Amino acid sequence: MMANTLYKLGAALGLVLALSACAHQGTAALDEVGAPQVPATLSVEEADAKLKRSASEREAAENEFAARELECYDKFFVNNCLDKAKEKRRLILVRLRAVDAEANYFKRAESVRLRDIDLARTQESARLDAEQRAAAVPKPVKVVTPESAPPKPQGKSLAEREAEQAAKVAKQAADDAAEAPRRAAREAAYAKKQAEAVERQKRVAQRLAERQAEAQAKAAKAAAAASTPAVAVPVPPAK
Repeated sequence: MMANTLYKLGAALGLVLALSACAHQGTAALDEVGAPQVPATLSVEEADAKLKRSASEREAAENEFAARELECYDKFFVNNCLDKAKEKRRLILVRLRAVDAEANYFKRAESVRLRDIDLARTQESARLDAEQRAAAVPKPVKVVTPESAPPKPQGKSLAEREAEQAAKVAKQAADDAAEAPRRAAREAAYAKKQAEAVERQKRVAQRLAERQAEAQAKAAKAAAAASTPAVAVPVPPAK
């Protein structure tokens, strides 16, 4: 009997571990705000590959949901089946949106970095060229007379404008990357509220149906009692 008890306990423990593994299979790791964690991208080629793979997975998720939706209408618990299919698709899309945001942020940041390098090279080349021309032509000696300070150039130089534009692009890219987890968290909270609202509506509909069934049963019972004919009581003859 002891061996039989130990066998049952081992089987129950195995079942619990299997169910736990199934519940966590395919779920992306979440950070402290509940958004999916995405590995850092290291190259533009890797970012493009991520975006291509994300598009393929998104299409596959939509196709799977469409097929699952058709299957649900053949089941007895249609709403329960549809809710599970929608939740699975939602989790996949949340993870793919995080992947797309991270890959696009890396591509924008890399574009800004390469543009800054090209700008620095152009400026350095112009400086060296000016120094070479100045060294090749001797400057004539002239008497410098004091004169008023030259007027300041109107507006900003091209380099300053380009630097400001590059800073704006980098800031926008950083803001987009910082906003992506919060946006994903808001979407997850909204989806949870929607699911809770649907569940409440289902409970209310069930209570209404139960009350209607009770009322119909009472009405049927009252109608049956009213339709039963009265039994005549015989009167004894007078003596």
